[in-house]
Amino acid sequence: MRLYDTLSGGVRDFAPLRPGHVSIYLCGATVQGLPHIGHVRSGVAFDVLRRWLTAKGFDVAFIRNVTDIDDKILNKAADAGRPWWEWAATYERAFTAAYDALGVLPPSAEPRATGHITQMVELIDRLIDRGHAYAGDGDVYFSVATLPDYGKLSGHRVEDVHQGEGAATGKRDQRDFTLWKGAKPGEPSWPTPWGRGRPGWHTECVAMCEAYLGAEFDIHAGGMDLVFPHHENEIAQAEAAGDGFARFWLHNGWVTMGGEKMSKSLGNVLAIPAVLQRVRAAELRYYLGSAHYRSMLEFSETALQDAAKAYSGIEDFLHRVRNRVGAVVPGEWTPKFGAALDDDLAVPMALAEVHAARAEGNRALDAGDHDAALTHAMSIRAMMGILGADPLDERWESRDETSAALAAVDVLVHAEVRRREDARARRDWAEADAIRDRLKEAGIEVTDTGDGPQWSLLEGSDKRPELDGADK
Repeated sequence: MRLYDTLSGGVRDFAPLRPGHVSIYLCGATVQGLPHIGHVRSGVAFDVLRRWLTAKGFDVAFIRNVTDIDDKILNKAADAGRPWWEWAATYERAFTAAYDALGVLPPSAEPRATGHITQMVELIDRLIDRGHAYAGDGDVYFSVATLPDYGKLSGHRVEDVHQGEGAATGKRDQRDFTLWKGAKPGEPSWPTPWGRGRPGWHTECVAMCEAYLGAEFDIHAGGMDLVFPHHENEIAQAEAAGDGFARFWLHNGWVTMGGEKMSKSLGNVLAIPAVLQRVRAAELRYYLGSAHYRSMLEFSETALQDAAKAYSGIEDFLHRVRNRVGAVVPGEWTPKFGAALDDDLAVPMALAEVHAARAEGNRALDAGDHDAALTHAMSIRAMMGILGADPLDERWESRDETSAALAAVDVLVHAEVRRREDARARRDWAEADAIRDRLKEAGIEVTDTGDGPQWSLLEGSDKRPELDGADK
């Protein structure tokens, strides 16, 4: 397996630090508001990595943190007149619901920043003792000039560094970044050797990485917008403290609109609940995971609907096989599928294998070769399972109200089809035609095949089963 490592600037052979065990840390959400599809893309992308490693037999420790204390959280909570902890908890639940809706596996642990103040204080103490940090006016800063190779992840030259923190009276050098923020009136604070205060953003992830995965671990992942300053400053702290830290750095591309990064400030936000009114959760999962994780994903309604149709094509084939042949259990992925994912998670190539198998399976089914069709269907289930979007997985079938409604309709339609077959057996052509016409008026087409009559919704029909009380 080979992965693109941002630090080295190229694809490298991946081998875990400990044989048989892979340790991954993903920078999670700053829970300041509702999640949009740009937020959860990293969750989907690295969920595929985790599933693939697990499928290859690795034991995977997957840590995804929650930033529950931050300037934005405090400001938004204050503007709304709500306690900061309530604000953070509310939107943490919203993110959890979004990840769950899209089939992202729960992390091995999901630490909160506020739960690891002790580890942060200990880390900062180590940095001060080693001459890489200093206190000033109640704050504590990291001295960038003490680390000769600062900037190696992002490519920034030290002389051009700007932390974006604004002027601070206690800083010796404006290139330095904040490890600990001194207490301010009305803000939460914790006691430390340097006075009460709260953690800086860059410190919390280092402390949590090492608390759960150790001083050196396999993979640190996150969005490409975190390369600088967040991840650059994480490396600086860890190395200044004498730790090996992450051996691979993986970064996913943005979801963009009009070529711009999706963000609240641009006003081009697509919240998960809103998108799930237009496509099913499995279809949104398929869409977000279909591009290579390092590429930009330019959002458009057309692209979203195209992805939904592609997913439905896979789903329809599996349903056809199940209806004609019988149960479809996951089988083996194809060699090309495995080679694609081993090549830096090349999901577009992996999906090409899925669709090739679907096409071959449909041809086999039409030719009456049920054994070949079943083999292809089993392979597709295995491959789509690794991509987290197996249409026959119970999580999608049980959660998809449309599928549940169609299953109910299937029972009713088959009862009508049996009545039609009985009428035909009695040569009561008028009754048989009347049943067929009623079904057609309801948007249902019955086709007589060698395997008996099969039904489907007419192409372009708007007579979808209506779900009482649910969004349609």
